[in-house]
Amino acid sequence: MVISVSLGAQSYPILLEPGALARAGEHLSLDRRVLVVTDSGVPQEYAQAIASRCRQSRICTLPAGEGSKSMDSYHLLLREMLRLHMDRGDCVAAVGGGMVGDLAGFAAATYMRGVDFYNIPTTLLAQVDSSVGGKTAIDLDGVKNAVGAFHQPRAVLIDTDVLRTLSPRQTAEGLAESVKMAMTCDASLLSLIETASDLTAALPEIIARSLRIKAQVVEQDPTERGLRRVLNFGHTLGHAIESCAGGELLHGECVALGMVPMCAPPLRPRLTAILQRCGLPTECGCTAGQLLSYLLHDKKAASGSIAAVLVDEPGTFRMETMTPEEILRRWEERNA
Repeated sequence: MVISVSLGAQSYPILLEPGALARAGEHLSLDRRVLVVTDSGVPQEYAQAIASRCRQSRICTLPAGEGSKSMDSYHLLLREMLRLHMDRGDCVAAVGGGMVGDLAGFAAATYMRGVDFYNIPTTLLAQVDSSVGGKTAIDLDGVKNAVGAFHQPRAVLIDTDVLRTLSPRQTAEGLAESVKMAMTCDASLLSLIETASDLTAALPEIIARSLRIKAQVVEQDPTERGLRRVLNFGHTLGHAIESCAGGELLHGECVALGMVPMCAPPLRPRLTAILQRCGLPTECGCTAGQLLSYLLHDKKAASGSIAAVLVDEPGTFRMETMTPEEILRRWEERNA
């Protein structure tokens, strides 16, 4: 299956098929110097499958975890690109989850003012969301995605076979992003996640439908000036929770926690049940006071207010400018 992201000169395909890694040489332009970026949690053969098809390559394996999405790792990748004598005709390939894609994409965006970038996501979360759209970033001083750039990939290659190696917790984390898109844009997708007798068997359809939503939104708003903010549903509180939790919670788990307060009170029990069915948390120990400082650093904040995404009915959304205090009031009242 090919899903196109139509952005004029920056258009690219999302290639979705079982066994796609083994056919990477047919889908991607790898006859050049390629820095292959991965992490220690990704099976080594995935990065090797890409590197073996390049004219010249170097695999850079970072420690797994959000802690690697740092300025030090960014500098490391740039130095590796220099050592490989890469020029503007060469490229970076990210093989891993969202951390790898964000970091490698940012390095590609800034090395020699931008080189080609391929995203090969190996987690469900990255496959349904972060691999598409060109958002690249690193964290700074505990603030998630504080430094970044928009840099669209040349292609996204999704091999659904790699999902077999994920833990149940990683699968649940990815489902959080699909629930997010369903809540805001596709009530029937929400029903599928809610009622599917076997969520694992339903994953190919969930991935494809999530990607179509993401592609359509990105096409209309590639640099998040308006509509694309809908994809931040659950993320305003989610990013604050993620920073507050200090690595104890995965990104998708934090998004799940951040969605419940931002939907209408009558919808919260249904959403909570769906998240629990997916294996996601619906409670954590972060207090409003702990979250406040992180909300104040939210990159969506302007003049003390944040453009928040709210859901009153599945498949619909509205945007409202709120203060951090108003958002935290919803957090405190989420179980009322």
